[in-house]
Amino acid sequence: MDDLVVVGAGPYGLSIAAHAAAAGLGVRVLGRPMASWRDHMPEGMYLKSEPWSSNLSAPGGRHTLAAYCAGRGMAAEHGSPLPIDVFSSYGMWFARRAVPEVEEVTVTEVSPQGDGFLVRTAEGPPLLARTVALAVGVMPFVHLPGPLRELPPGHCSHSSGHRDLARFAGREVAVIGAGQAALETAALLAENGARPCLVARRSRLNWNTAPQPLQRPVLRALRDPHSGLGTGWRSWVWSELPWAVRRLPAPTRERIAATALGPAGAWWLRDRFERSVPVLLGHRLHRAVAVGERTRLGLTTAAGESVVLDVAHVVAATGFTPDLGRLELLDARLRAALDTVGDGGTPELSAGFESSWPGLFFAGLLTAPSFGPSMRFVHGAGFTAGRLVAGVRKRLGSPGGPAGSTGTVRPDRAGAGHPKTSLR
Repeated sequence: MDDLVVVGAGPYGLSIAAHAAAAGLGVRVLGRPMASWRDHMPEGMYLKSEPWSSNLSAPGGRHTLAAYCAGRGMAAEHGSPLPIDVFSSYGMWFARRAVPEVEEVTVTEVSPQGDGFLVRTAEGPPLLARTVALAVGVMPFVHLPGPLRELPPGHCSHSSGHRDLARFAGREVAVIGAGQAALETAALLAENGARPCLVARRSRLNWNTAPQPLQRPVLRALRDPHSGLGTGWRSWVWSELPWAVRRLPAPTRERIAATALGPAGAWWLRDRFERSVPVLLGHRLHRAVAVGERTRLGLTTAAGESVVLDVAHVVAATGFTPDLGRLELLDARLRAALDTVGDGGTPELSAGFESSWPGLFFAGLLTAPSFGPSMRFVHGAGFTAGRLVAGVRKRLGSPGGPAGSTGTVRPDRAGAGHPKTSLR
């Protein structure tokens, strides 16, 4: 039985595995390394965050993005956007150096088994683990607006469903959304010969400003401190104090996770977008109908006027909605037993990222309502990895924990395990 099975091999999963291996735990990593970045982002995209705040996490700060780039004659400089493909390659390089061999399998089920967990995959025999860390990324939580969900296949897609946008050359494409994914997807569509139009509920688009120099006069640095999530004190708090966010009341945490660091485009994208993409701002999507091979969108303006937009395809760059109910690989009864944050569908977590089910840990997007918006970004992997592995070590060494129990354990409302009726 393994000490820890990490499900997911993106920045969070790889960082957790690096810390676990360094701590001497028996750890296995399951998943396709950097899958979201390699398979679900169009060619030509750039990393929005600064290179120095986009490191995967290993003990001692080893294996940084800057070190990877320097070894290949590339610059990872503040204020210079880095291609997504470079970041993906960096993640693969990190995995080879800091992590036990990643097993590229598809996990189909995680369920309670005795004092630990049974992990099934599509490719081989099941595994037994004392603890499990779910670092599944964002793909299970793809969000499509309601009117688009009933369209036939081929009429609509999510922005995460495209690696090559050249197939839309010569076609009219409506891009729904107002964040970086929408803005950059629209710009790349135009640059690949398509005729995109951006549709957004917002009355105006927000654009980040160019980052201030790292070296600045003391007063300027104090007024607008740098952080892994941007410049300014608000961003600094979300970046540097996730532990403090967790201590806030659940409704406050939910509100912060939903509203902080809202949709905005990168400063380096603005000229490319504005010279090539027409926009319909203040337009709300209320209807979508397939008409032959075309798609007809019914839009409503802020003044209540109706607008019809006829296109060849719709790309919804509408983000991801974290919800345990959509995490189908997790045993349904176990999911239903978990304590959640307020009235939402995300797990309530300890300071060590452990859920109310002893031995089950979470990382990434699902943890944002517990620890704040930094969990939506690569930067949050550094905070998560060390604390989660410390939580695993505490669980493995605690009396009554998975390693030492004599019966199946279910969580009480405070998150400490005690014998109750078994799920099986």
